Amino acid sequence: MDTGIKVGDIMTRDFIFASPESSLRECAKRMIQQKVGSLVIQDKGKLFGVLTERDIVYAFTKKPKELDKIQAKSLARKKVVKIKPSADLDEALKKMKKTKYRWLPVAVNNKVLGFLTLKDILRIEPNLFEAVREIMQIREEQQKYKRLKKLGKRIFIKSGLCEECGSYGALFQSDGKLLCENC
Repeated sequence: MDTGIKVGDIMTRDFIFASPESSLRECAKRMIQQKVGSLVIQDKGKLFGVLTERDIVYAFTKKPKELDKIQAKSLARKKVVKIKPSADLDEALKKMKKTKYRWLPVAVNNKVLGFLTLKDILRIEPNLFEAVREIMQIREEQQKYKRLKKLGKRIFIKSGLCEECGSYGALFQSDGKLLCENC
């Protein structure tokens, strides 16, 4: 369902970017100064990739003393889904939902024209909150599920009747059955 709003109308035109040769420390400082969670990495106006705060945190945990030596190009996501400024907001939301990213570079012929985030969308079209919330919730639930599974913990599925004892309460998946915490 088209919203009638074009990506180019609401994208951030004055987006924050860095060059591929920038160090991760420079990128982190820029993100903090500008209060953003990601940077467009561009080379001569062409999209090279996107670097997020999560990427920098990952590098910091692996090689904390080398943030001045590691360049943005070595960590930036190079396979980035882009969107055209002429695309409808509905298409942007679908791409965000599919990729599970909260942002999209806006580009034509790989030339970056802007950056679109979920915040931009909600600022202009607050009634899309439900669609945006679904995107964020899917990602958070998947991450939580993976963490708990790695820890070998039982994962809450829903509330309902236990398939073993019939009591009502929180149900967990176990051997293909929905069971209460007692069973």
